[in-house]
Amino acid sequence: MQIAIDLPNDFVNFQSVADIEKDMRLSYSLWLFKNAKVTITKAAELAHLDIYDFMAACKQNQVPVIDISQQELLDEVAGMQSV
Repeated sequence: MQIAIDLPNDFVNFQSVADIEKDMRLSYSLWLFKNAKVTITKAAELAHLDIYDFMAACKQNQVPVIDISQQELLDEVAGMQSV
């Protein structure tokens, strides 16, 4: 599917169409992932990035990659140590 939006010229004159598309894909991918609409793999695919570059983009944009609280992590580690 293709989606088209109209942007004023003064917003796009300093960037190529390809750069705008890349930025919009990344922004939308980050939003989808942050809001748990897609998996990290699907978000990376939409952004045209490999999973490691997408994870780096998440870090750069302060989007958590691991959704676990500190206590949940400590409980997991404690459970692993008892095995």
